[in-house]
Amino acid sequence: MTFSPVQSLHQIQSTASEVRYIDPQHNLGDVDLLHQIGYKQELRRHYSTLQVFGIAFSIMGLLPSIASVFSMGIASGPAGLVWGWFIASLFIFSVGMSMSFLGSAIPTSGGLYYYTNYYCPDSFRVPLSYMIGCSNSLGLIGGLCSISYGFATEVLSAVSVSKDNDFVITNAKAYGVFAACVVSCMVVASLTTKHAAKFQTVSICVNVFLVLLFIIAVPVGFGRHNSFNGRGFIFGKFENARDWPIGWTAVMSFNTAIWTIGSFDSVIHCSEEALNAQKSIPVGILGSIGACWFLGWVVIIVCAACIKDGNVAHIVATETGSPLAQIIYDALGKKWTVAFMAMICVGQYLMAVSIMIALSRQVWSFARDDGLPGVYKWVKYVDPKIKVPIRATIFSGTLALAIGCLCIIPGTAGSGALFSLAIASNNLAWGMPVFLVLLPYGRKKFIPGPFHFGSTLTYIVNVITVLYIVFAIIMSMFPENRHVDKDSMNYTCVINGAVWILSLVYYYAWAWRTYTGPKSNLDGTESDEDNSIKNLNEVLTGKA
Repeated sequence: MTFSPVQSLHQIQSTASEVRYIDPQHNLGDVDLLHQIGYKQELRRHYSTLQVFGIAFSIMGLLPSIASVFSMGIASGPAGLVWGWFIASLFIFSVGMSMSFLGSAIPTSGGLYYYTNYYCPDSFRVPLSYMIGCSNSLGLIGGLCSISYGFATEVLSAVSVSKDNDFVITNAKAYGVFAACVVSCMVVASLTTKHAAKFQTVSICVNVFLVLLFIIAVPVGFGRHNSFNGRGFIFGKFENARDWPIGWTAVMSFNTAIWTIGSFDSVIHCSEEALNAQKSIPVGILGSIGACWFLGWVVIIVCAACIKDGNVAHIVATETGSPLAQIIYDALGKKWTVAFMAMICVGQYLMAVSIMIALSRQVWSFARDDGLPGVYKWVKYVDPKIKVPIRATIFSGTLALAIGCLCIIPGTAGSGALFSLAIASNNLAWGMPVFLVLLPYGRKKFIPGPFHFGSTLTYIVNVITVLYIVFAIIMSMFPENRHVDKDSMNYTCVINGAVWILSLVYYYAWAWRTYTGPKSNLDGTESDEDNSIKNLNEVLTGKA
């Protein structure tokens, strides 16, 4: 049995699945497997399993992320923050398991829209995969924007603390720092894959160091002059800073964990640069979620224990612009707070670089399948010498700079939309292929990879994932308060709704001419690595 470049992707993937599971002693290598899926090896494989873990863990950037969205969780009081983190993390782990099932079976950079296309019935698989490709790209751009905006906020907060709050933080200043962050990330992400892989190891060390320093230094400093808040306060004190009922306010505090423990699909998008991708993908996804679940809960508990005099309103209304900065200030004083915020800024910047790398790979893979309107031919080019999608990186950063203009909008509505944007679009992209695998057509086509729990338990996990994702998307579109005006409006529903609808409209109006779903780009000019596939086929068919 041989594989012709003219075969459809359905034929290629179906055949690949049969070959991979006829005889477990004949395992395909990463490059050979990618050829079976239908793609050339255009990027360089350098990511070890630890570095694959580092991709997602770096993007999550635990302490910097918590600093960026702490106010979302504390609005329901310390108990709402603590239990919201734990419960949300549990459901996010379920999503991670579902993503690991898919990524372990078919490791490719354009995974989510690829899976949607493959597991969807033929009648609407192409337009649906096109919409998911657009949604996933938008979600990652939203993630880059919100991380970069969080970086800008933390930089300005550190300046404010250093000047004894005699510094006015404006949206224009925030956008200036935001733009500088995005542009510099574009440069760093254009480095060779080998350097980018080493970068992930450094990022892991920085983020772990920040967490350990926080959970040791802050309690020690706080305990010298203050009494810690008790268990009743930490685990049982609910407050309501919103005008929603207290129950819904507590549920909305899930957003702290949902936004922090996100973008783990980045592991799948970088799978074509990973070694032993089928096994490293589950380790990267579940390892990063599990680490952030546990370490983040410890950080949250430390924060709740170190709220001075139990006065939540004091840290929410802080002039520093960051409740976490105020907690550090109350515990360690001005100099240490400035130093801590500077280190958090470094961690946040490393997050931005990591998500830029993942975003560029998603955009590049979508362009490789002719998915980007008008510019796919330019974006999908990869220089064969450096093997880095530089054009996709430039294109992604430019879009981020444009969408980031939302933070210039007066009030917090624009910046809030950047955070919710990443949640809604990414959740739709995660949930759609999982939902399709639950349906009879997709369930019949799904052939598991090395990471699998058996058909029954896998089905149960996927059901939980889909139900949770529907809930998370709806919740992310709620405004902070019931009384909405132009400044407090949550524009996520408008932005995401427009992208989802317009992507379908554009597909039927024009994109159908070029985008026919994921397609093989094998053209017969691949290296001698293809010979291993031929030899394996001869062995399995008895022709050797």
